[in-house]
Amino acid sequence: MLKKFFPFIGSATLRWYTALTLFLVTMMGVELFGLHLLATTESRLGDVYLRRHAPAYQPDPDIVVVDIDDASMLGMQKIAGLWVWKREIHGFLLEALAGFSPRAVVFDISFQERDLAAPKSDAFLSGQIRDFSHAYQQVLLLQESKSIATVAMTELADAFAIRQPGKTNTRLSMQLPLAIEPSAWRLGLVNSLNDADGVVRRYGLYSDIDGWRLPSLPARVVADLGGKLPPGADFQIFWPAQGHKRFAYADLFKTLTEQRPNLSAEDEAKLGKLFHNKIIIIGSSAAGLFDHHLTPLEPGYPGVDILAVALDNLKNGRSIRRVALVWPMVAGVTMISFLVLAFRRRWHPGMTGSALLVLTMGAVYLADQMVEHHWMLPVVTPVIFSWTWFLLAALAGYLRERRTRDRTVSLFGRFLNPEVVRKIVEHGETVESLSGQTRQITVLFSDIRGFTSLSETKTPDEVVKLLNRYFEHQVEVVWRHGGTLDKFIGDCIMAFWGAPVDDPQHASHAVAAAMEMQENLLAFRQELAAEGSDLSDFDVGIGVHTGAAVVGFIGAKRKLDYTAIGDAVNLASRVEGLTKGVARVLVTKETMLACGSADLAFSLRGLFAVKGRAAEVELYEPLRKNS
Repeated sequence: MLKKFFPFIGSATLRWYTALTLFLVTMMGVELFGLHLLATTESRLGDVYLRRHAPAYQPDPDIVVVDIDDASMLGMQKIAGLWVWKREIHGFLLEALAGFSPRAVVFDISFQERDLAAPKSDAFLSGQIRDFSHAYQQVLLLQESKSIATVAMTELADAFAIRQPGKTNTRLSMQLPLAIEPSAWRLGLVNSLNDADGVVRRYGLYSDIDGWRLPSLPARVVADLGGKLPPGADFQIFWPAQGHKRFAYADLFKTLTEQRPNLSAEDEAKLGKLFHNKIIIIGSSAAGLFDHHLTPLEPGYPGVDILAVALDNLKNGRSIRRVALVWPMVAGVTMISFLVLAFRRRWHPGMTGSALLVLTMGAVYLADQMVEHHWMLPVVTPVIFSWTWFLLAALAGYLRERRTRDRTVSLFGRFLNPEVVRKIVEHGETVESLSGQTRQITVLFSDIRGFTSLSETKTPDEVVKLLNRYFEHQVEVVWRHGGTLDKFIGDCIMAFWGAPVDDPQHASHAVAAAMEMQENLLAFRQELAAEGSDLSDFDVGIGVHTGAAVVGFIGAKRKLDYTAIGDAVNLASRVEGLTKGVARVLVTKETMLACGSADLAFSLRGLFAVKGRAAEVELYEPLRKNS
């Protein structure tokens, strides 16, 4: 089955590709459904989407923030002194705001410590909270410690509006608003959910402890106001670039207390519109209160603004929902399947990589557009695993190709001019692609005359050195004329033209090489004579024939030779044997005709009987036209 997808590779490589595909698909599933090692990278890419879409987010005008900012800390010193202010200050503000009938007032302020020096101050705030039915306070869930007291959850069920109690013996450590009377408590958790990189991207809906579902503060407010909460224990926040409408605490306090008696009816009406039917969040952005967090939009994001955004998300259904993990898994498998298909069709790696880059950009663009519709599509994991498959497969292909090239160079380097070898390799030819071809070629056989007598007068070492010296000269001639050196058969050289590189003039090139080999022989004899060697009997016979032959690598795995076989080869060998006493070089009529209008002339030497052929063969001696 898998061979169908990889028909161009051997079984060992097929097993490697199969193992790579199965391994990466399996690991992608493990990552998506279990490990989540790429979750931070995925989240940071999601941050980019959120920052891009943040300017289009219009904050809910019905949510306003009363901010205890740095200016308010200074502005309230004459009225309330240094922080922490007496609780009656907040009571006065709540009393004034309640007169405008807001939908809810949410205190993002800790009322944990009782004011033992001014219990009436705490009592005043408690009374105001109790009288306003939609005033809420924050609670922090603490890590259990021997030094921190615990409270029974059965005592907090009404304060958290829990309708389905859990285990009756559950006790938890909490930072409760002890300055407020328990009868006035309307509580919600504000514990921040920090991701592994410390960024606040999500907000809790509830914390499930022993069956007790403790709601978060924004979830509690929205649920009490009749809003619908998303499924799950938390949600991802969609962030606006601009914050919600805000009022400085000090300015608002002075307006509603000191300046209010002097306000006109028109000003009073305008003031009422600012807070009527609004959700008012009272919190702090002052640097000294250290309630700042790292968010996708910016570092140092005030906690009160995070609470406002979370409320906005839940109230208006703007929270980000994550696409089911099966879809990025499907996307990853699809991309890897595309790569398998591309490698099956032997696309160029550059083309495949470019196509994968387009798919990657398309996936990122799709994920970005889905954020606009409040969906987060994870794309980092499928993209990374797809690119890993591509890079590993491309590297394996490169190494396989490199081994093939090296093998081709090693094999052809024995038969061809290095420059010709380079051209063959650049065209992507391999041992397999150049085997078993029927080609029209010209074959040359060159045999030494008088070699037997030469061997009898010299030592074996001298004979070998002499042959090597002679062959070195003649091989250069073959290569210079574009021929392929087939083999040495004792003192005989076999070469051919027309393969593996196409050569329309293979016949004329072979004949030119034969004539130069003849001239080379005479020069070699003069060279030896000058050295004092008497080699008057040292001569050659060269036979050339043009015809069809099968060319390719023949042999065993350990010993392959690029050679030509067929009747054309046999006839060329027979023609070489007929040169003795006739001419040093003889060519057949087929070769003479194939030379066409080359700068050569031919002299007919007659008809000769050739072993294995019924008809006689017409042979010619090549001559240069200017000779």
